[in-house]
Amino acid sequence: MAAAHPAAGAALSRRSFLTGSAGALALALAGCAAPGAGGDGSTLRFYLQKQEVIGYFGDLLRRFESEHPGTRVVHDSTTAIAPQFVRGAPSDVGCFNGNLELARYIGRGQFRDLSELPSAGRVRPDIGRLADQYATYEGRTSVIPYSLAAAGVIYNKQIFARLELPVPETWTQFVDVCTALQSAGVTPVYATDRDTWTLWQGLFDYSVGSLVDTAAFFARMKEVGADVGPDAPVSFEQDFAVPMERAKTISGFFNPDHAVRSYADGNLAFGRGEVGMYLQGPWALGQIALVDETLDIGTFALPVSEDPDDRQARVNVDLALYVPERTRHVAEAEELVEFLMQPEIVDAYNRDNLAYSTTTDAPAQDDQRLAGLQVYVDDAAFYQGAGTFIPTSIPLGNYLQAAIRTGDFDGMLRQLDADWRRLATRDATA
Repeated sequence: MAAAHPAAGAALSRRSFLTGSAGALALALAGCAAPGAGGDGSTLRFYLQKQEVIGYFGDLLRRFESEHPGTRVVHDSTTAIAPQFVRGAPSDVGCFNGNLELARYIGRGQFRDLSELPSAGRVRPDIGRLADQYATYEGRTSVIPYSLAAAGVIYNKQIFARLELPVPETWTQFVDVCTALQSAGVTPVYATDRDTWTLWQGLFDYSVGSLVDTAAFFARMKEVGADVGPDAPVSFEQDFAVPMERAKTISGFFNPDHAVRSYADGNLAFGRGEVGMYLQGPWALGQIALVDETLDIGTFALPVSEDPDDRQARVNVDLALYVPERTRHVAEAEELVEFLMQPEIVDAYNRDNLAYSTTTDAPAQDDQRLAGLQVYVDDAAFYQGAGTFIPTSIPLGNYLQAAIRTGDFDGMLRQLDADWRRLATRDATA
């Protein structure tokens, strides 16, 4: 959670890392926000996509003000990025999820080049390249990745120990573990089809990521455009065939009532110790802890081949910093970016929010629930989920619901190719 293009309500629920009255603080801060993009020359507007951490960033902004007398920072009260740019009044500094929505503004040259900032030079090149996979502009460093979220299979260590099950390293071992859990009367994989974003974030993305180079695949799909199809050099039907065979097999180990279960149901069931595995990201851990904070939990990367070295973790740039071209306060905005990128600040934020810092000198994530993913982050053995590259106008989640219900994953892939052709044809004639 997040993100990615689920509905806004789902994004908030799956990424509620922190507790407290963040919403109340947001309203209080919004009440004193300066109108327009200007202000009195010493007021910065700061836009944060993740509403649930407004309280956390509010404390950081007060600290910034204390260290920069004469500069005031207020939260932008809008809940979406698009209206800011439509009005021609984007916030002076933004902090947003790296995804197709942000890519629109990167590709149009709406953000200043941050390459000369010291913090830009501290970002891991492999993580910087993740931010470039959606869009770039004239060689600029348009965003500085701030937070990396890594996701995998969350599993109940107590159940695995009781049944003497290993953490699977190959596809066959994973299927064997699922079969053993099922035989023991334990739900192998809890699914929550009612919230469709959980299907593409988990089942779809995890099944694809270690078998297909997602960034390269979608780059080629853009090149092929309206010619995508069974005879094209690249297509969903061809390249995702084996991954979707894996997804179909996994869906056979779902809880019987998966079609009507929601994300909240999944967190509750896992927290109660009723589930062996759960295809979710770190945003679910806080919700699970509300049910049982002592539950012994681990995470591993889903193996979908017979070679253990193929395993990779699904990641996303959960937050990235940018400065719009239109800001009237360039120096102050860049000072705020540098402040937020200080090691003691960026590292503390990611530690507290179960994510990973993006810099070359970042410490390991010390939460043991995520220890199983650390090696993949360290080795850059990761991928951005295939679902995050698919435009929101293609209802991937609904297609997955139907495929799971009917077993026709091949038909789903043909439909994805058809939708891709439709959008490519529309864009070419626009």
